[in-house]
Amino acid sequence: MISALMIIGSIIAQPDTSIILSEQSEHRVAIADIHTKKITWEWKPASSNVKPEHAKWFSSISDAKLVYNGKYILTVASGGGVALIRIADKKTVFYAYAGGNTHSAELLPDGNIVAASSHGNFLMLFKVDTLHFPENVYTKKVFIEFGHNAVWDNKRQLLWSAGLSQLKSFTYNFNCSQPDLVLKDSIRLEGTEAHDLFPVYGKDALWLTNNEGVYQFDIATKKITRADVPQSKIKSVSSGPAGYPVIVLQPNESWWSNEVLDAKGKPVFSQKGLKIYKARWNLVNTFSYPANDAVKVCK
Repeated sequence: MISALMIIGSIIAQPDTSIILSEQSEHRVAIADIHTKKITWEWKPASSNVKPEHAKWFSSISDAKLVYNGKYILTVASGGGVALIRIADKKTVFYAYAGGNTHSAELLPDGNIVAASSHGNFLMLFKVDTLHFPENVYTKKVFIEFGHNAVWDNKRQLLWSAGLSQLKSFTYNFNCSQPDLVLKDSIRLEGTEAHDLFPVYGKDALWLTNNEGVYQFDIATKKITRADVPQSKIKSVSSGPAGYPVIVLQPNESWWSNEVLDAKGKPVFSQKGLKIYKARWNLVNTFSYPANDAVKVCK
């Protein structure tokens, strides 16, 4: 994957960029090529190894993140499902039920997973056992108001989650069999209904969206500044290295859109009939995960 513009003779070649979509018209995770404007990969529960009676857990995909060195996707859905998918063969290597209108999830360093749900106000921890799921999975609920997001901070070994009007950090107990989180700190935010939280590419900072707008949170200084991007009703923000514009998902109908915008409000990808809820660059997340991160099964 090219991380910057390449000059070939007098022609400037564009970065080889694609975006991961939480796409609700067909209840799927999709990868789209921004140059050809085509969807090149998709995962649907009904065509995977998810049991038929559990497919409804994955109605209205609400987030999808690239994990494990770009070889897997972690996804969740408003229907309550959480799944870890291998990109190469689209196999669902683990899935379980969080419930409560699940909006996002995160990998923990030992391979366990935490998901955020808005109805019921909780983070749900899962012991990830790839042999015994989804019925026999250890879970633990931790309160957070208006749960919509979760981001692991590998440098500080903390979980960040913005709940309603506060950005909270949690320590993880690293107990493989009985994972748990303990609240460490709370930071008051401008506005309320905190929605997306995601690392700013290449910086020690987080993107944050809420009903007031879009911000960057500098973790070292704990300073929050308004970002120079569209501000209204933003569902997701994603950035990349040189050559990658900041992209946002701003609904143009209900809570979804058929297009992904750049920081100036211009479409970088659109397709009639799509119901995109979030969009993220198909880039490895070095803020949350170590280099060459491989699949872990907690034992």
